[in-house]
Amino acid sequence: MPKALVASDLDRTLIYSSAALALTMPDARAPRLLCVEVHENKPLSYMTETAAALLTELGDIAHFVPTTTRTRKQYQRINLPGPAPAYAICANGGHLLVDGVSDPDWHAHVKERLASECASLDEVREHLERTADPLWARKHRIAEDLFAYLVVERELLPEEWVKNLAVWAENRGWTVSLQGRKIYAVPKPLTKSAAVREVARRTGAVLTLAAGDSLLDADLLLVADRGWRPGHGELAEADWTAPAITALPERGVMAGERILREFVGASAGRGQV
Repeated sequence: MPKALVASDLDRTLIYSSAALALTMPDARAPRLLCVEVHENKPLSYMTETAAALLTELGDIAHFVPTTTRTRKQYQRINLPGPAPAYAICANGGHLLVDGVSDPDWHAHVKERLASECASLDEVREHLERTADPLWARKHRIAEDLFAYLVVERELLPEEWVKNLAVWAENRGWTVSLQGRKIYAVPKPLTKSAAVREVARRTGAVLTLAAGDSLLDADLLLVADRGWRPGHGELAEADWTAPAITALPERGVMAGERILREFVGASAGRGQV
């Protein structure tokens, strides 16, 4: 039988920054960690050593597909344990990497959809620049010429501004997601789920498993046969669930370990392609 396809978000799902580690537990009970990302000579992201062993096992028995909103450059900083994934999804589905290289036909297909189904990136960028207060909006960024995001000071960020932005974006075919210190504005046609369906088609997988913590992961979870979300993040805060979704109690880096344990258990015994 064919291998299962396992599509998982990375940040705050499988890997955790130093700030995100605070979600886990007191220092005295913290598990042993493995650094999986270094940037500018500084360790940036971690997973538990147990999670690293589980991911290595998973890579041998399933098609593991990292599925992230990160740009290609940001994704390529990560050094995950286990076999190198044959497929990876970056920029929220805007780029489908095959052996590390973006598939040009897939990217062209995505760009065509964006041009016809939602407001332009320029319109959204201009709105963010006009309405975001420099008091709390520290950086304005454009990712892969596909979507925009702000780096903000969360303690100064007005909740009402985020709600108003979400309404404004919804009317133009865009989605707003608040994750840590970042506010994302992403076109609705730009989805992880569409790219995952394409990988399933190419691999012949008949079972799709998924995990994610943010609003931008909801479509990914819904397209999967089984999905898991951690006890933290946008989806947990909204108490979001669906029939095939398991809401885990674990938070932080221990949720990443639990998710990988669930992936391995659900994938085991499906044999090789």
